[in-house]
Amino acid sequence: MAANFHEIRFPLAIAFGSTGGPERQTEIVTLNSGYEERNARWADSRRRYNAGTGVHALADLHTLSAFFEERRGRLYGFRWRDRTDWKSCAPDKEPQPTDQTLGTGDGATKSFRLAKVYGASFAPWMRAIAKPVDGSVRVALGGVEQVAGWSVETTTGLVSFDAAPANGVAITAGFLFDVPVRFDTDSLSIDLSSFAAGEAPSVPIVEIRL
Repeated sequence: MAANFHEIRFPLAIAFGSTGGPERQTEIVTLNSGYEERNARWADSRRRYNAGTGVHALADLHTLSAFFEERRGRLYGFRWRDRTDWKSCAPDKEPQPTDQTLGTGDGATKSFRLAKVYGASFAPWMRAIAKPVDGSVRVALGGVEQVAGWSVETTTGLVSFDAAPANGVAITAGFLFDVPVRFDTDSLSIDLSSFAAGEAPSVPIVEIRL
């Protein structure tokens, strides 16, 4: 376990009521002609969430406060379940060992990282998956599921084979995963009078790179 990361998931009951999603940074320059030049400043997207919208009762506030204090605010990272995107497949499906391509065997390489591809025809983007859910990963070689001969490190997303897959063999996997995140604030400002009237506190959470 990384010294600055706790392998614990944010309380699901609160996370499921949260808001948020991916963000990117795009630099846009408007030329004198009126045309635009656009440049992606980030190669990968980064996800942001507001956990405050998932707080609906004083018991939730108590749970949130305890979790926040144990993480020391922004100091320690933790796992987050994004209910809109936490499977190698569509949300209404169950992961299959052929969902995502991890690479192609060369007869020498034994380790491959879990990944998920978004899009297909124009500019597909591959997202590295560092926090698979324990017991959820399924692996196939050449379309045939492997029930033994491999292992996965759930803290890094690295799949390792006992013997290197043969040259040209497709390595695929299906899995559930969490997002590595941290609190994006060192303080919780909770107004109980406003909360009682239906106003949720703001609890920003941001994805981190590992």
